[in-house]
Amino acid sequence: MKLKGAEILLQCLQKEGVDTVFGYPGGAVLPIYDALYKSEIRHILSRHEQGAAHAADGYAR
Repeated sequence: MKLKGAEILLQCLQKEGVDTVFGYPGGAVLPIYDALYKSEIRHILSRHEQGAAHAADGYAR
């Protein structure tokens, strides 16, 4: 079975212990969101890209 790039990315994140991602879907990242739907990784939707970055930073601390 061939894996798509988005699926490989999510597998790598899971192997690194990532359980939550923050983001804003749209445009070029939609294939990642399609793969994320099937993944065990939790997604936190933000209303703005900068908000996602700040939320991820706070979550990581």
